Amino acid sequence: MQAILGLSPSPTIDLSTPNRKNSRATSRLPSTNSPALAATTDSTPTALTRTAVSLEYASLRHNGHCPLGMYVIPTKDNLLVWDGVFFVHQGYYQDSILKFRLTFPPNYPERPPVVQFLTDVFHPLISQQDGIFNLAPRFRPWKPKEHHIFDVLHWVKAAFKKHALDEIKDVDCLNKEAFRYHDTTSSFAALATQSSMLSQSASALFDRDHPSMAGKGSHDITFKELKPEQLDSLRKKLGLTEWEDVSVDNASDSLKAST
Repeated sequence: MQAILGLSPSPTIDLSTPNRKNSRATSRLPSTNSPALAATTDSTPTALTRTAVSLEYASLRHNGHCPLGMYVIPTKDNLLVWDGVFFVHQGYYQDSILKFRLTFPPNYPERPPVVQFLTDVFHPLISQQDGIFNLAPRFRPWKPKEHHIFDVLHWVKAAFKKHALDEIKDVDCLNKEAFRYHDTTSSFAALATQSSMLSQSASALFDRDHPSMAGKGSHDITFKELKPEQLDSLRKKLGLTEWEDVSVDNASDSLKAST
């Protein structure tokens, strides 16, 4: 199975305050009963909030602001809802492909955004019921003038690394079972690897009635499954080389250098 990530173009940002009469029909809000998310959608955002969120998105183009392996875009119909994908490169969850969502409250930046994973992942800070990720260990308390969305993204990435996992306290865990397993490294590593493998499955990548997506709405960053010939054509177009070919070439060069 081969897949390619399709990034939709960023939507045009409209800073005007939406008309209350039509806001319900046009807004695209996460479909969930989570109290944390409900608190972010109970009123119309102000122009100040929309401006703050727009500036946060624009700032991600700066070097080091958006973590490597993460991609985020505002959804087409709601500036205050961003969809993202996180490719985990190392650690217990190596090779995981995790879809997540950021939802900003109407009074942002006074209150922090809510991070919700749409892909199932066995992690101490992620609720198995609704995928909500706990920001509290890093942002206690949230400071509007100091904390930004790039800080949130970097914390999400760091939380999947061993040093951060080792420092997590029981009181902050939304998944107590994952926290208990963390006491036994081998068991935790096996379950994290299982989460990684499931995140790469066709049902998870291509939203084929995957249970983890139930009730969470659609996702604006989509994956497209490619046939082998389509993948070969795309590789040639982009000037990419098969990983196996690179390994063989490097091995040959090393052998020549040693002789």
